[in-house]
Amino acid sequence: MITALQACKKEEPEGPAPGRWRGSLMVMDGRELPFNFSLVQQDSSFVAEIYNAGEVLKVDEVWFNKDSIYFQMPVFEDYIAASFQRSELSGSLINESRKRRVPFRARFGDLPRFPDTRNPLVDVSGEWQATFTPESGDSYPAKGIFTQEDGMVRGTFRTKTGDRRYLEGVVSGDSLKLSTFDGAHAYLFVAGVTDSLMRGMYYSGNHYKEPFVAWRNPGYELPDEDSLTFLKPGYDRLEFAFPDSRGTVVSLADDQFRNKVVVVQLMGTWCPNCLDETKFLAAYLKGNDHEDLKVVALAFEYYKTPEKSFEAIDRLTARLGLDYPILLAQYEGADKLQANRKLPMLDQVLSYPTTIFIDRRGKVRRIHTGFNGPATGRKYIEFQEEFDRLIKQLLAE
Repeated sequence: MITALQACKKEEPEGPAPGRWRGSLMVMDGRELPFNFSLVQQDSSFVAEIYNAGEVLKVDEVWFNKDSIYFQMPVFEDYIAASFQRSELSGSLINESRKRRVPFRARFGDLPRFPDTRNPLVDVSGEWQATFTPESGDSYPAKGIFTQEDGMVRGTFRTKTGDRRYLEGVVSGDSLKLSTFDGAHAYLFVAGVTDSLMRGMYYSGNHYKEPFVAWRNPGYELPDEDSLTFLKPGYDRLEFAFPDSRGTVVSLADDQFRNKVVVVQLMGTWCPNCLDETKFLAAYLKGNDHEDLKVVALAFEYYKTPEKSFEAIDRLTARLGLDYPILLAQYEGADKLQANRKLPMLDQVLSYPTTIFIDRRGKVRRIHTGFNGPATGRKYIEFQEEFDRLIKQLLAE
C-alpha cells in the first residue's frame, strides 16, 4: 500500500500535522471523553503516542488510505479510522468483533485535556471508599486513590477485580473529571465533590454507564485478593487440557510441568488488567530465569472463531516477546459462568485475570483474583514483593 506520506515533500508534508493533539471520544449522555496524544513523523511514516498520567502508549501501526488515517492499537483489536485535514481528525474507534463504534475527533495543538477549568474548591488527594451502582443488587465496592496538585488530578479506582487504569483529569470548582484511553478501553468519571463526599457517573465507551458514590476513608482496604476464589471441597488440584496456536493440546500433566512450580493465568487478549499482568509476568521470568518455574496462560476470548482467537494470541505473544504458552480455553465470549464450566474445580471465576499458584506436587497453593497494575502505585509494589516471596518459597520446597 502506498501511503500519503511516501509521496510528500520534506518541506511541505501532507497529512495531519506532527506534534501534540487533543483527541476525544463521544460516550453516553452527550459526554466527551478527552485524551492527549502526539503524532511523531519518522521518515516516511507516523507513530502516535497516547498519554494517560504516567503511561505512554506507543502506536506504531499508522497508515493512510486516500484521505483517511488509521491507527491500529498495539495488542488490542481496536483501531481508529478517521478522515484528516492538517489540524483536524474525524472518525471512529472501532471494535469489529464486539460490533462497537465510538465517535472520535481530534484537534491539533497542545491543548488541555479538560478545558475551561475553574479554580478547585476541594482537594481530593487521599483514599476514598466507593460503591458503584449503589442501591442496586449489582453494587460492588471500590477504592479511589488520588493525588492532586493545584487542580490537576491523577489516580485510579481499584475494585476486587482490578483497577481502572491510569486516570488523569481535574477538579474544576466542585466538579471532578477523570479520563483514560488505553487503546481499547475508554473510561470517563464525572462527579460532584466536597471535602468528604463525591457522587458521580462512570462511563465505559458509549455502551455502558453506572453511578458511583465515594467518601473519604483513609486506610480503607478491599477484601483480600487471595480469599475471593478457591477450590471446591474435595479438590486440591487444577486440571485442564486446551490447545495452543500450533494445535497441540497442553495439560498440567505434561512433562514440561512435572515437579515444577507453575503459575496459571486466566486472561483474555482484550483485557487491560490482563495486559498489565502479562507484562509483569514476562518481565519477572526474564529477571528470574529458573528452570523449575513455569507460566501458562488460559485465554478466554470474544472472537467468533478459534482462528481469530489465535491471531489475537499470537499478536500479543509477538508484541510482548512472551516465551510461555497461551492456550485457547474459550472463544465466542468470555462469560465467567462458562469459564467455570471449563474449570469446574474452581468455586467461581470472578475476574480476568485470575492467577493460580501450583507447587511442585501439583497442588494449588494460592489463587489471586484480579490484578492491581502500576496505576495503583504502592499496591502494585506490594503485589510484586509478595509474588516474589511466594515464588521463592515454592521453589525452595
